[in-house]
Amino acid sequence: MNAVGTAYKYGDNVDTDVIIPARYLAIQDQVELAGHAMEDIDADFVHKIKKGDLVVAGKNFGCGSSREHAPLVLKVSGVSCVIAETFARIFYRNAINIGLPIIECKEAAQAIADGDQVEVDFDSGKIIDKTSGQTFTGQPFPEFMQKIILNGGLINYINQR
Repeated sequence: MNAVGTAYKYGDNVDTDVIIPARYLAIQDQVELAGHAMEDIDADFVHKIKKGDLVVAGKNFGCGSSREHAPLVLKVSGVSCVIAETFARIFYRNAINIGLPIIECKEAAQAIADGDQVEVDFDSGKIIDKTSGQTFTGQPFPEFMQKIILNGGLINYINQR
């Protein structure tokens, strides 16, 4: 399983209120809700993100509330992976539960620049910055987590069994 795309880079402590502002949480349609992803930190995010692109961030990505909407709007927007130095634990769990691949790798998160072309191999944890030529190794997902993500999230995985 791989992710390949353009990196959109953000800093430390990107919280769930920035990923999807609370004022939109009453929207039931996932596509409409995703139309507001990241707008308080990057008003053009939804206009420039393409299916397969990646988000790269610093420490504590997804901190704040435990809303599952945050990883969901990134996934629905087309984000194929989030690379960060660290994730808030509840965001990490919610991302896996809804099938959004994420990977922690401090070196990659620090070195990858906004706009770089990046490839992630989830089997090995290998991250390649195709723009700079640098290669990094993040923690690969255990096999059972890869199956959850491949099935589109925990509920789909359980329903397939």
